[in-house]
Parts: sequence; C-alpha cells; structure tokens
Amino acid sequence: MPTVHFRGREIECDRGDVLRDVLRAAGESPHNGHSSWFNCRGGGSCGTCAVEVRGPVTYRTKKERRRLRFPPHDPDSGLRLACQTVVLGDLWVEKYPGFWGQHADGDDGDETEERDDSDALGTPKRAD
Repeated sequence: MPTVHFRGREIECDRGDVLRDVLRAAGESPHNGHSSWFNCRGGGSCGTCAVEVRGPVTYRTKKERRRLRFPPHDPDSGLRLACQTVVLGDLWVEKYPGFWGQHADGDDGDETEERDDSDALGTPKRAD
C-alpha cells in the first residue's frame, strides 16, 4: 500500500487512487482558503488543487496539461493537479500558498509590496 506524506501526516491508500480523493478521505485538503469552496470538484478545470508531488504518479492528463498552461500557473513549475494525479507508490506532497497553491519559495502571492520598477498599482515606470 502506498503512503502519501502530507502536512506531517502519513496517509495510506491503494495504488491507483486519485490523490485528491486520498487527501479528502483523510480529512485533508489540496485547497487553500476559499478555494476549498470555490473549485471544480475534481474536474481538472479550476487549478486550485495544484501541489508539488515527489514520487511515482501517472503522467499529466490532457486536462491537466491544458489547465497548467494558463495563469496563474506555469507549465514548467512541475506542479500537478491533485484531482488528475493517480498514486502509483509512496508520495511526498506539498501545498504552496496562494489561492491556486502556485507560490513556491516563500512567495505568498501578496501583491501589495512596493516594487522598485512599478508604482503602487503595478504599472511599470517609464524609463525617461
């Protein structure tokens, strides 16, 4: 039986289970904040269940590849949609901050910080 390591827990499941279903059955969620209520319920269209996965899983589905091509996601981020990921062995799963869980490396998605190259509204400054 594979074990899914998530938020300090070890969750056993069957090989072939969908990662989103495994987490939810264990009382965990692949969603952050309000995305727990506002999501596609496993349809692969919203992208709010994006997680980092290390371990053996299936290849990305067509739906997953299509969704991860659109902002705020980046297809090169390596993230997976939990609702489209099938467990094939022991996994280590991490959920990043942000509504869609796409903010890795401590970037919490707070866009209110002042930037040197833009004004308070995020409009780039002109180089005169």
